[in-house]
Amino acid sequence: MVAPPTISGSRILLRKLREIMEAGGSAQERLDRLVAMVASTMVADVCSIYLQRGHFHELFATQGLKPTAVHATRLKQGEGLVGLVAESARPLNLADAPLHERFSYRPETGEDPYHSFLGVPIVRSERTFGVLVVQNRVQRIYGEDEVEALQTIAMVLAEMVASGAFGDLSGLSEVEVRPSRPELLPGRAFSDGIAIGTVVLHEPHAPLGRVIADDPVREEHRLDAALEKVRSAIQHMLDGDAGRISGVSREVLETFLMMASDPSWEVKLRDGVRAGLSADAAVERLRGEHRAKLAAARDPYMRDHMHDLEDLDNRVLRALAGVDGAASAAMPPDAILVARDLGPAELLDYGAERLRAVALEEGAHMGHAAIVARALGIPMVGSLESLLSRVEAGDRIILDGERGEVRLRPEPAVEHAYKQRIDLRSARAAEYARLRDRPAVTKDGVRITLLLNAGLALDVHHLDDAGAEGIGLFRTEFQFMVSETFPRLTSQTLLYRDVLETAGERPVTFRTLDLGSDKMLPYAKSEREENPALGWRAVRVGLDRPSILRYQLRALVAAAADRRLRVMFPLVSTASEFLAARKLVDQEIAWAVRHGRAPPASVEIGCMVEAPSLAWSIPSLRGHADFLSVGTNDLMQYFFAADRGNARVSDRYDILSAPALRFLSRIREDAEDAGLQLSICGEAAGRPLEAIALTALGFRRLSMPAAGVGPVKRMLLSLDLGEAAGAIAGMLEHDAPSIRAELTEFANRNAIAL
Repeated sequence: MVAPPTISGSRILLRKLREIMEAGGSAQERLDRLVAMVASTMVADVCSIYLQRGHFHELFATQGLKPTAVHATRLKQGEGLVGLVAESARPLNLADAPLHERFSYRPETGEDPYHSFLGVPIVRSERTFGVLVVQNRVQRIYGEDEVEALQTIAMVLAEMVASGAFGDLSGLSEVEVRPSRPELLPGRAFSDGIAIGTVVLHEPHAPLGRVIADDPVREEHRLDAALEKVRSAIQHMLDGDAGRISGVSREVLETFLMMASDPSWEVKLRDGVRAGLSADAAVERLRGEHRAKLAAARDPYMRDHMHDLEDLDNRVLRALAGVDGAASAAMPPDAILVARDLGPAELLDYGAERLRAVALEEGAHMGHAAIVARALGIPMVGSLESLLSRVEAGDRIILDGERGEVRLRPEPAVEHAYKQRIDLRSARAAEYARLRDRPAVTKDGVRITLLLNAGLALDVHHLDDAGAEGIGLFRTEFQFMVSETFPRLTSQTLLYRDVLETAGERPVTFRTLDLGSDKMLPYAKSEREENPALGWRAVRVGLDRPSILRYQLRALVAAAADRRLRVMFPLVSTASEFLAARKLVDQEIAWAVRHGRAPPASVEIGCMVEAPSLAWSIPSLRGHADFLSVGTNDLMQYFFAADRGNARVSDRYDILSAPALRFLSRIREDAEDAGLQLSICGEAAGRPLEAIALTALGFRRLSMPAAGVGPVKRMLLSLDLGEAAGAIAGMLEHDAPSIRAELTEFANRNAIAL
């Protein structure tokens, strides 16, 4: 039995690897010396490097197999044990490799005598581009230290190749260590706009060229300082204002601190440094392990745990880089942020002034980062499969938020074409700006009120720029979601007062907390639900936990002292739920008067029509509600029984279908009969084609994102609403799954600006 490499042995491996790099020679000569060194140090009979070339894994260097097999042995993707390692991106450790079902015998290699097999992937930025293998004649399972040592060599090898330490790799054509070719990645448009810029990665990486430690003692001191910085930051939050931290959030922070102080986590980091890695590389190696476990985990608790560990890894990497957070790092002026996913708080940390656009591998169109991006006017594209494995920091990138795609490393002609599209968009934006002070009146004299959807105080400043007449929906939950602790009464009051003061005489409709489903507080425990969109959320939470809702209502009443107050409740399903929620408003107004505080000058209470059950209960709200607002995003989700967050079905059904439009028409008629002011809010209201249909059905108040006001106003100024109403009525005589094509043809025929 051979002795496995110890920490000192791993350090010897890394020192010898550096000597190989410094010795010079061609890329092939360095690879040959590397496999010889690894075989000797690990007491292995064979060491081989396979690199991906096109659709094959080609033997590029070997010590122990026949030299004539180099560049002659080529395995198809997924073929053999090498293909299995590359496919799974995980180590494979076998005592008798020829017995494995995936073993592929290649006589030209002369590997007949070898039984034991250890293969590890050569990975960089989540992209596997090769496999490093050791083999022995004796049947044995390699020890954990040996596996870690080979993984360390593979990681350093990947970084050195990427940094050019092997010199010119042009002789190794088709081996794409770093992506270099132009690529088009399709995704989904989350926020409109087009941007050209430079890739900035949200998740930090160990700096190229700083992988092997020059001074292990110094690197361990750097690691100590970074760990202490991370722990102190978490402890500082715990030691802050006790009134700002609820019991739940304190428990979450304490758990996080416990994980940051976990000796096993720290020992793995120290072992990496003592083995010869830089502190940065040691953290990145451990993060790779956590990602591999996350990819394999199916248990929700384990996935959450792995996510938390990866978050800690990222915090330590940022501390090592000398920055306090992601947004503190220096960025180019044309930065386009690339991330797996992003929270609203993280996006706000960067700020609109520092980002041209955001590209996400995951994300959701109705996720809160996407909504914040739309509010900030930052173009965003998400659902970009394998994005992180296809891009490098510093790459040129074009993000197309109209078509929902990104172009990586575009050719000059493509970039020029997109610059022309950006110029055309700028010209159109200038046209919208000229219309902002004009009222939205159709050609036949029908006045339409255009309102904004908002969720941040800065959204309200778009009122003048967009030419909107008020805020039709202010989502109050964003303040809670971007805060690390439950917002205090004073901070809530200040936000609502600032919104009202900025809006001036224009109306603002505050929607109470819509939490649950895809909107979870980072500092609150949440139980996993089978179908959260239909679960314990929105007004249901407020009625079951009235202290939370009353706390918010108290802040709204205080902010609206001597002013007009408009409040609406989300996801009300029955008239009785609305009456119970309204009673809480009355109680808070009475509380303010009882304590000698000025109440609002006027109060209007309404609710969202999102549940089909409430849509059929509108007559019961006569005399109790003051207004209604149709939330098309959720209402259509429930109407079609299609999860809007599920890419397989979210685009399957169209709001411009005959059944959906007839349903909306019925809601409008019932609200009119009940004497209730009615508006419609959601993404559909901000799209010109959908706005034709909605106004033709009789909706006269549309609330939309700021970017939708200009295009919809431009359309309305060119629209004869009487003609449109007649045309829509004819289209609804048949149960068409969509009238989109027919309506588009009508608009083009009548020169309606879309």
